[in-house]
Amino acid sequence: MTARALSKGANLPVDSPEVRVEFGWHEKPGMPDVDASALLLTGAGRVRDDGDFVFYNQPQHASNAVTHLGKVSSGGVLTDTVEVHLHSLDPAVERVVLCASADGGTFGQVPGLTLRLLDAKSGTEIARFPMEAGTETAFIGGELYLRAGQWKFRAVGQGYASGLAGLATDFGITVDDASSDTSALPATPVSASPVPAPASVGPRLSKGEEQLPVEMRKRLSLRKEQVAVSLRKHGAAGITARVILVLDASGSMSFLYSKGVVADVVERMAAVAAQLDDDGEMQAWTFASHAARLPDLRLGDLPEWLRLHVRVGQISLFRRSRKPGRGLESGQVDMRTVGIQNEEQKAIAQVRTYVRENPAAAPTLVLFFSDGGVYRNDVIERELREAVEEPIFWQFVGLGRSNYGVLERFDTLPGRRVDNVGFFAVDDISTVPDQELYDRLLSEFPTWIAAAGQAGIM
Repeated sequence: MTARALSKGANLPVDSPEVRVEFGWHEKPGMPDVDASALLLTGAGRVRDDGDFVFYNQPQHASNAVTHLGKVSSGGVLTDTVEVHLHSLDPAVERVVLCASADGGTFGQVPGLTLRLLDAKSGTEIARFPMEAGTETAFIGGELYLRAGQWKFRAVGQGYASGLAGLATDFGITVDDASSDTSALPATPVSASPVPAPASVGPRLSKGEEQLPVEMRKRLSLRKEQVAVSLRKHGAAGITARVILVLDASGSMSFLYSKGVVADVVERMAAVAAQLDDDGEMQAWTFASHAARLPDLRLGDLPEWLRLHVRVGQISLFRRSRKPGRGLESGQVDMRTVGIQNEEQKAIAQVRTYVRENPAAAPTLVLFFSDGGVYRNDVIERELREAVEEPIFWQFVGLGRSNYGVLERFDTLPGRRVDNVGFFAVDDISTVPDQELYDRLLSEFPTWIAAAGQAGIM
């Protein structure tokens, strides 16, 4: 078995029936106390009861499938480990989220923070995930998840500003207000139930929302609440932003369009725009061999916008007998002129130009969806490096397992005043719960806002 170095968002199959997840860091005087923990989640992304939270005060799950083994110091490196017997997990458990909390400081003060996935019996290292952090006091390092009968591991690297108590709350554990720091968590967690968001940081009412069909309006309302929760857990409640959507229209995306996956992604992203920007609009681009701006997505027109502009998967658009422009309705982009290759840098350049020519008081969050095949690495890197000095955060989402080139590596590239790029990939975005998707989309944006503000970029 060969160990694999993972980047944020990467995943791999887990063939070992028993694994250990080891959080490790370099010891130094004055650093926070770090503790590992685990949450056992159902397909709904919630714990079933109090016992599904395994941590220092409750180190053994009732099933004996998950155990907090505790800390070991060796050669200046301190580790805290959780062991998981995958074959012993209850069939209702579909995810085991591996977390860590910092007591007495932040993870930015913890040097050399690394997660290692090991075969529990042989001690062989399966994967290694170096993590970077800032002001977070709790961290999701990774997760074991069940997909089509196969257990997999995903490198997450998502921080929380609200500590272990806040992290646990978001997965269904209720913690008393008096227990809001990790040292005060009760020996026996109190009952698991949702915690309503404070009204001051809850979902905003967006222009045009009342015009939507009833079922779509209900979905939007719930999703806005979930976006608000994600923002709150990262200490970014109440922030505003201009949201821009970029959709890959290359030939390999046709299946995702024709199956309605892209239309569903757009609807889910509309909730992000509705919560962050109360004007009820979102700018949008599509790209393949060339980039093209789509009409603005106004929230009240969402059903019609989906019908008119999320259509590259319709094979008729590529029939040779069809003349360019014929049969298009007002505002539609002729996808034949967009082509089928991957030229991400053209869309990046167009968005940068738009933001320069249309300055806004709020920062810009770009949600950029691609199924990979990235090959213009040098040009893409140049565009994104130049964009460091602009009030734009680029959140790239990989749809499936493919070559994402420099997008996947950008978090580790040196020489930038601030980290203006986030990336993660998912096997099948249609199976990712809304709350998980929003957590991952918004995990780095608040950190960038703080860094860009300090650097004078905004």
